[in-house]
Amino acid sequence: MTKTTIGIIGTGVVGERIINQALQNVHYEIAAIFDTNEARTAQLASKYNVPTTNDLQALLNLKPDWVYIGTPPVSHATLAAEIAKHGLHILSEKPLAHDAEDGETMVRIANEANVQTAMHFPLMYGAAVYQLKQELATGMGNITCIELHTYFPEWPRKWQQNPWIASREQGGFIREIFPHYLQLTHHLFGDVDILAHETTYPENEALCETGVSALAKTASGIPMVMNGLAGIGQEERIDFKIFGTEKVVTLRNWSEVYISKAYEPEVKITSDETPETMLDACRKVLLGEEAFVVPFQEGLKVQRWIDELLK
Repeated sequence: MTKTTIGIIGTGVVGERIINQALQNVHYEIAAIFDTNEARTAQLASKYNVPTTNDLQALLNLKPDWVYIGTPPVSHATLAAEIAKHGLHILSEKPLAHDAEDGETMVRIANEANVQTAMHFPLMYGAAVYQLKQELATGMGNITCIELHTYFPEWPRKWQQNPWIASREQGGFIREIFPHYLQLTHHLFGDVDILAHETTYPENEALCETGVSALAKTASGIPMVMNGLAGIGQEERIDFKIFGTEKVVTLRNWSEVYISKAYEPEVKITSDETPETMLDACRKVLLGEEAFVVPFQEGLKVQRWIDELLK
């Protein structure tokens, strides 16, 4: 069977993860990797023995099946328009765009070009979320509350240092971390209505938020609490908790699932399942097979919630 081809725009930490995922997938072939940084593309060409280019049009002229956008959010809409102009399917990093206005443009141009869209929400393809959904399916009782707590000793994190990740214009943990869990909440419980929030910023107007507290509810009326803090005296920790009358399920630090019951200690649950990967799902979409992807329309919903929290 013919391999699915992918072009990759952006060579940061996450972009390099996509490169590795494509190289490890027997059904994929990298058409080319594009970045304006010539030293970086030369490094990747040597490291992975894959085609690279510093000319965007050269990449698009190769007509890859999917083009991945792994650049800062402010550039997503412009790049998506150029990709759609070539009739190519678009896989975008999250958040969808710089803001909802740009996100609306991306949805519109993709619809007009009749191209498929997908978003890189890796959390959704992990074994932990698979296990989380298994736990939610049995023995929860009535779900009474959802909580998201995100704590960072510093932002940006040590492994994620770049010129924009700390900026108020494009960076911050609300843009980087919250989309994953808002999308997961939407997947499990439907739309989210943010009722009230308080976001704190440093005096330096160039720098991103340092904290956020928010109250929300799902479409079915489940209360949701969201907290985030950076620059605090503890190790990084992210807890997504779903409270039921019979048990509580916690997704911790992306990949660990715990359950707890009244008067009993918390127990870690492990899974041997290997869920379908995002790239496999994208391939299936083009083959007309059933697959789970997060389209731009859903990414736009998440973008609107992010925009609200950033106010």
